[in-house]
Amino acid sequence: MVEWHAMKSIPIVQLGFGAVGRELARQLLAQREALAARYGVSLDYLAIADSAGALYTGQPLSAEAVLAAAEAKAAGWPLSDAGGVARTGSLATLRLPARAIAVDVSASGANEVLLADAVRFGHRVVLANKKPLAGALTSFRALTEGGATRYEATVGAGLPVIGTLQALLDSGDQVVRIEAAMSGTLGYLCGELEAGNPLSAAVRAAHALGYTEPDPRDDLSGADVARKALILARTCGLPWDLAGIPAEPWFPPELAAVSRDEFMARLEELDAPLAARVAEARDSGGALRYVAEITPDGASVGLRVLPAGHPLAGLRGPDNLFSFTTTRYAERPLVVRGPGAGVPVTAAGVLADIVATAREMRP
Repeated sequence: MVEWHAMKSIPIVQLGFGAVGRELARQLLAQREALAARYGVSLDYLAIADSAGALYTGQPLSAEAVLAAAEAKAAGWPLSDAGGVARTGSLATLRLPARAIAVDVSASGANEVLLADAVRFGHRVVLANKKPLAGALTSFRALTEGGATRYEATVGAGLPVIGTLQALLDSGDQVVRIEAAMSGTLGYLCGELEAGNPLSAAVRAAHALGYTEPDPRDDLSGADVARKALILARTCGLPWDLAGIPAEPWFPPELAAVSRDEFMARLEELDAPLAARVAEARDSGGALRYVAEITPDGASVGLRVLPAGHPLAGLRGPDNLFSFTTTRYAERPLVVRGPGAGVPVTAAGVLADIVATAREMRP
């Protein structure tokens, strides 16, 4: 048991208080005493911000205040109505102590400067938000050089993907190829197509179950998979931009410009082309999967017919799978498989990064 006088308080500033952000707060508060006893660190919320405002008093927030704010936010109330103050544009104006952890679990593309400032001021960063790492290469480098940022949850939710890749690279291994199915939504759809269900019915069912984004085209475009592929490539040291990783969409260009409601009404137009590709894969003895492939020479993201013995061919349902072929793992790839999406596992992945960061910050 760590003596209380030896306890180090680690301030947490959290950007984003949606479903993952609220679950993270619940998990963190539930584990706080156990983590304090185990590691001698107290994870203390100093501020929680959403797009409208911030819960911030200048002092650590009580567990009761955080949980009450989570309930209010889930009911549709902004944080600015939970006793907070107006959000400002810089972490510096929140009067942070010498070292804090800035956690971004939002989906905002406007936090790059804010997070880069956090690193520049000596703070640490934990990300579930992919956009700060998939934007300008200068932002990726500003955040990650020197190990100031952990970002496991950006690619595989709670799966140890980034940590595995970094361990391979740090130990002197060289990546030959990464192949991955990185979208639980698209994996689910591939499984439904293999079962003989039309794509239109599968998309509507996935949408009703909450498996897709509000506009399913955000999943079906492949853009999210391309962002994850870019993060993996940049982690390998490849100085690429998102424009260099074209993603194959599941729908033709003319359906990209229509409203969401019209797109949903016209889903049957996609049934025959996708059914034909599934039949082609079946006739060849293979399986149709939405795959990202990354090599030092380039990357591709799209539907591929894989031979039956391929690790990704046996994937079923919404699981993710990452296959690393390296100099050391040349004959048999190193494989990481499991749930790559979901609120509890994503929040748990973020919390694990917070804990690892806090342990590093404790003298």
